Amino acid sequence: MSATSMDLPVVVGVDGSEPSLRAVDWAADEAVGRGVSLRIVNACLWERYEGAALAHDLGAPATRVLPQDVVRVALRRAGTRHPDLKVTSEVIFEEPEYALVKESRNASLLVTGTRGRGAVTEALLGSVSLTVAGHAHCPVIVVRGSHDNQARSGRHRRIVVGVGEKAAVGFAVEEAERRGVPVEAIRAWRCPAHESTDHPLLVGEPARLHEEQAVETLDAALRGVSADAGLDRRTVEGPAGEVLVAASHHADLLVVGARRRPRHFGLQLGRVAHRVLHHSTCPVAIVPEQV
Repeated sequence: MSATSMDLPVVVGVDGSEPSLRAVDWAADEAVGRGVSLRIVNACLWERYEGAALAHDLGAPATRVLPQDVVRVALRRAGTRHPDLKVTSEVIFEEPEYALVKESRNASLLVTGTRGRGAVTEALLGSVSLTVAGHAHCPVIVVRGSHDNQARSGRHRRIVVGVGEKAAVGFAVEEAERRGVPVEAIRAWRCPAHESTDHPLLVGEPARLHEEQAVETLDAALRGVSADAGLDRRTVEGPAGEVLVAASHHADLLVVGARRRPRHFGLQLGRVAHRVLHHSTCPVAIVPEQV
């Protein structure tokens, strides 16, 4: 990470929902840990909001909440959590996904919530968070895994990274060093059904070759990582998405990579990233990698 990018703020998108308020907590913690400022952005095309937690904080009916109120509550929340943190804010009257992707050009990290209300709806990622995760120019953290209007970090004291893209590994190691916790690097592997054989002399051979390839990929991705970094390596048989979702149960943050193809305007998220964004039980970091 360059010195310039290290000075850029952590940006958090807020919309008045309970998940976005938890995202403010997470973003404030990240900004303090990185030694940078926090920028709170409310992007919208509407003048009023409905949000129970927000209205409660304001002491006003939910139907009378304005964009400026959303930002005011977020500022108060960040200031209460970290009184010495430098915080700026802005209301942008634009489609949220477009505004936040533009914000990501000048951010060290972009944080969003899931944009759901309650445990059931939060299982489904909102379209804004999904679009931002698929197009942002900086790492994106989607805050998942809590339904009590509080952002909780550090319960498991472990970061998990799905090994595939080099940038994701680097981000996970840096994040772990800031928090003083170990990294669990996982490479999932599968033996395609058409490669299985019933020949008694070849039983298990295709699977062994795929597992060895997974080990080699894991070693290559972790080459150059400091020996001082707390690093656990693991290869697991199974679909990568399922393996990582299972690993999220004992992680404070799950990190995966997403390839960015120049001049490609579709959603740039692979199946693995898409699955963990929808089903992880902890916050997910999507780290872009140019190809």
